[in-house]
Parts: sequence; C-alpha cells; structure tokens
Amino acid sequence: MAITALPPATDADIARVTEALAMITPRWNVRIMLALSGSPLRYSELAAKVSWLQSGQLHPKLKTLCDAGLVERAEHSSRHVTYGHTERGAALLPVLPMIVTWAEEHLEQANHPLPAIEQIEDSLTLLTRRHAAAILWVLKSRQEVSGRALARIVMPNTGSTNVYPPLRQLVADGLVDTDGIGRPYRLSAAGDGLGPVLGTLSAWSAGQPLNQAEHHPVWGKPRAKPAPRPWVSSQSRPAPAGLPPSRAGEVTPTRHNHDLFSHATTVRPMAALQAGGPRR
Repeated sequence: MAITALPPATDADIARVTEALAMITPRWNVRIMLALSGSPLRYSELAAKVSWLQSGQLHPKLKTLCDAGLVERAEHSSRHVTYGHTERGAALLPVLPMIVTWAEEHLEQANHPLPAIEQIEDSLTLLTRRHAAAILWVLKSRQEVSGRALARIVMPNTGSTNVYPPLRQLVADGLVDTDGIGRPYRLSAAGDGLGPVLGTLSAWSAGQPLNQAEHHPVWGKPRAKPAPRPWVSSQSRPAPAGLPPSRAGEVTPTRHNHDLFSHATTVRPMAALQAGGPRR
C-alpha cells in the first residue's frame, strides 16, 4: 500500500529504509549489535558486555533482533546456546561508522564531544522522526518545495497542515532550512550530507551490495557528463595526412564509441566502535 504520492519504486525505497532504521534505533539495539561483533556469545557472556541492562531487559531485546533477522540464536545443546550476527546483521555494521562520520561533521559541538556510540544513537533518533525519510527524499529530489506541496506528496491522505509539525522538527534538528513562514523548504548542509548514509541503508535494505549506494537515484553521486564535442557541419573534414586514398571496393572500418567512464567505489574500513555504557 502506498504511503506517499511518490512513484511506487520511490515509495517502496523509503518504506524499506524506514523499516531498516526502525530495527536498530530502539534503545540498546546498536550497543547489543556491537557487543556481538566477533565470535558468537553465550547469553551470560553477552550479558556481561551489556551489564548496564537490568535483569529481564536483554532477552526481549535479543528476541526483537532475532525476529528482525539481524541476530541468530544457535542451540548447540540444551545447555549451550549462543547468539551472533546473521549475514544481514553483519552487512549492516559498516553503516555505523558512516553515521559517526556524518555526526562528527554536522552534529558534534567542539565544546561537547560525544562518544561514537552516542553519536550513532542521536543521529538515528533524528532520522526516525515520523515522515522524516519521505520529507528528506522529496527535498533532495526537488531542491525547494513549499509546505503545501510537501503535504500533497508526503501525506496525500491527510490535511495540508499536518506536515508542518514534522517540518518544524526537522528544521530544529538542523536537517532542513527555510527562510521563514510561507517560504519554501530545502535541505540544509547536514541534511544533504546524509546522502552516503541513506544511500547505503537503501542498498542494504534492498539486499544489494553497499557500494551500490553511489548509484542511488536520489542520494547517489551524479554521473559525470562528457564534455560536448565540437562539430562544425559547414566545413568538410580533411583526410588524415599520410594515409593513402581509399581504393574502390575497399570497406572502411567503422569506429564505435564506448562508454569510457567508470565509477570505482572505495569501501571505507569498519571503524572500531565500542558498545559503551549508558549515558550520564
């Protein structure tokens, strides 16, 4: 079922990314995922790594992550059960350092640096605001959009004024800019800088290699356009010097133009992130 008035492929893309964010944003989920980096752990070993969780909190969190397909429970015997990442869960981990990089550039204040884990959690909170993903998608695609137009696109089945609370929140979060009441909305530098994060989440949620983020239709890098070739139709083109004239009956070889532009993707190594303890 469509959630916006955007094209079906875009609507499905936004829905997948929103679902991916919903898997990891709830409190402690990222810390548990990081604690499971490495070899599978028994429940007691994992509990020791996330010791700030109160008794009874870890089990439902693990069940949620297992249901989401990010963590797997392996029962070796009745007394030997371990937990570890699924392939899907492990594939998601490289997104986390990308979030840290974005947060360090756009969110962190020089007088109040945050640990990496808190930067991730704070960033995920901003991205999972209601309608945030759809609004960011539209603004990235169309550059500047009025509030009423955004309402028709993002919330086609509700009143036009319902778009303003999430818009005001995104402005307060620093992801969207406007010149004032009644003026169009556009992405801020921080919002535009989310391209690598949202593009990678889109690739992951669609089951594609993460390096496909570079080719995302909205958040990917634009392809370089070749410079136009000069062409003067009114002038004849002289034959190259030193070549004998063509003889009757000879077939002149045909030249083919090939696409010489390729886009190599650099995969950033996974940064070492610690699960950390609770915030103060």
